[in-house]
Amino acid sequence: MKRATGATPLIAIAAAAVDTETTGLDATKARVVQIGAIGIAHGKIVQEPRFNLLIDPGEAIPPEASRVHGITDADVDGAGSFLDAWAPFQEFVGDRILVGHSIGFDLAVLKRECQRARLPWKKPRSLCVRLLATIANPDLADHSLDMIAAWLRLEIAGRHTALGDAIAAGDIFAALIPELRKRNIRTLGEAEVACLALSHTLEAGHRAGWVEPVSRPQIPAFQPVDPYAYRHRVGSLMSDPPVVVKSAEPTKQVIDLMVRRKISSVLVSDRGAPDQPVVEYGIVTERDLLRRISSDAERVFDLPIGSIATRPLISIRAAAFAYRAIGRMDRLKVRHLAVRDEVGMLVGVLSARDLLRLRATAAINLDDTIEHAKDVAELAAAWSMLPGVTRSLIGEEIDPRVVAEIISEELCSLTRRAAALAEQQMLIEGHGPPPCAYAVLVLGSGGRGESLMAADQDNAIVFAHGEPDGPEDGWFKNLGAKLADMLDISGVPYCRGGVMAANAAFRGSLDTWKGRVEDWVRRLRPEDLLNVDIVYDQRPVHGDMTLAARFIDHAYDRGHAEPVFAKLLGEQIAAGNPFTLFGGFQLENGRLDIKKHGLFPIVATARTLAIRHGIRERSTRARFEKLIALDIGGERDIKAMLAGHAMLIGLLLGQQTHDIYAGIPASNRIAIDDLTREQQAELKSLIKRLQSVPDLMRDLMFA
Repeated sequence: MKRATGATPLIAIAAAAVDTETTGLDATKARVVQIGAIGIAHGKIVQEPRFNLLIDPGEAIPPEASRVHGITDADVDGAGSFLDAWAPFQEFVGDRILVGHSIGFDLAVLKRECQRARLPWKKPRSLCVRLLATIANPDLADHSLDMIAAWLRLEIAGRHTALGDAIAAGDIFAALIPELRKRNIRTLGEAEVACLALSHTLEAGHRAGWVEPVSRPQIPAFQPVDPYAYRHRVGSLMSDPPVVVKSAEPTKQVIDLMVRRKISSVLVSDRGAPDQPVVEYGIVTERDLLRRISSDAERVFDLPIGSIATRPLISIRAAAFAYRAIGRMDRLKVRHLAVRDEVGMLVGVLSARDLLRLRATAAINLDDTIEHAKDVAELAAAWSMLPGVTRSLIGEEIDPRVVAEIISEELCSLTRRAAALAEQQMLIEGHGPPPCAYAVLVLGSGGRGESLMAADQDNAIVFAHGEPDGPEDGWFKNLGAKLADMLDISGVPYCRGGVMAANAAFRGSLDTWKGRVEDWVRRLRPEDLLNVDIVYDQRPVHGDMTLAARFIDHAYDRGHAEPVFAKLLGEQIAAGNPFTLFGGFQLENGRLDIKKHGLFPIVATARTLAIRHGIRERSTRARFEKLIALDIGGERDIKAMLAGHAMLIGLLLGQQTHDIYAGIPASNRIAIDDLTREQQAELKSLIKRLQSVPDLMRDLMFA
């Protein structure tokens, strides 16, 4: 169990709901007579095991206390002391976050009991559901356990028993998670910061002698990562071309081939050629052969190799980073992966030996968890690992643009897995399988490979056939809605601009999308092209890759063929003027939106010129480099934007990871005062230079 940080989503934290029954309500004098606790995982109560223990307080239980919780001196006669209870209680809760209603009281009495028993006390990380409910619904008449439960339509059993109230607090916490998400509170750190803002309530608890129920989130120490696994891609490590044999070939001949070629595996297909979709192949490894020889030595050499091959073949994209391959091999306990291109064709084989060139035993941190997550809570937990890895990679001085590519890889994996889970949910609910082939596309920064930690959803669906509002469209509308919900719960919020497949404008058949492209290229005003350009950043992540390729090819062909289209896109590009009359930055709460004033004009310039000049690259860097290679002019300005692009990404990633751990929702704004003088000067110089982007666009549009 990984320790929670400020970045951990509430739905993904491992928690224990806790309650105590005591001899009174004065936290400075009360003694514990019962402790109850129950686990919380994946946003739900874990019914077993439970913790429920009576404790002899060593003094008489007042009758007025017994009338509340029903525990008398006779009930605790023979029960152990607090000293006896503390070790098993600590073992039960472990490193989990403690959750309770008015938990500041419970922590105060537990702390005092530890002091009496001369036990070490360290305040655990905790959350109070009374405070969380105050944030989620400040209009409740009061925020008692009963009132909150009634609002959330929860039934409480065993009221005023420690275990009963702990279970009630746990159920309330689970029910509050979606309510808090509506208020943009998703993570443990954000919840803590929001609770700390309730100063009047906290002060009342202090006056009563309670322990503060929440703590300010701390930024954790850097975690070690293996930078090599985040620098190398599978395509640079694989064996190419793969060795493929025909399924009918005798095993003896294949063994001779492997010995002669000094290889540990061969791929098997009916054609015996490495030019087919990866699903057509099986694999035979040294270990497969040894096991078969051990069990059937008399016949194995004459058997066709296809009868020994393992199917289906486990594969990975050539463009994937090495950390993904290491994680997949570890998860599936395999030593070989087939390597496929973007449309699923076999291009190579990766073995564990290939990865020995890397320090594959060093810390990876990001693994293959997203690819096999069973629900949104597991997706959320995997996604929450990104800020730490991002922060460590920046500390390793890896190019910020490479770090953004890694974030994009995880975003695309998250979207792919969420789409698969959404499709499963459609079957469970009786909607049936997909009515035709389709592909889920990630658009915008994720599609370009330039995602940051403040990413929201930008996705679309293209399907093989069907009319708007027809039965096929209805099925994909439902799928898109489930996909959007899963991503939102996992930590990637709904797109504020509505760029999601759940919305009609971002899903459709291939013919429908082609019709939209025709409409775009014939528009006469730049304002009519809002959100059109990010479609040109698309990357297919789930479904029929060839269908997606046909769409993007058509979009680029038509965009390139109509110069006015690119011209109108270019007219939308403006960096804005963030400067004061005296040359300083105009700030909002000490921060500057450097996506608006810096990243946007750079990215949009590269994309627009790429459409105009027929460049099919997706990333901003690759687009600019291709423009330079084409010698269309403006090389000095383009190189300045390339350098500025890297600088801006680095500044934003540093700010965003800091904010996430501090419980501040990630944004595209940076705190200018936290920059060095050199950084501020460099940022000013870049943004001033970007003021001339419209002139540059006019010069290069028809170069």
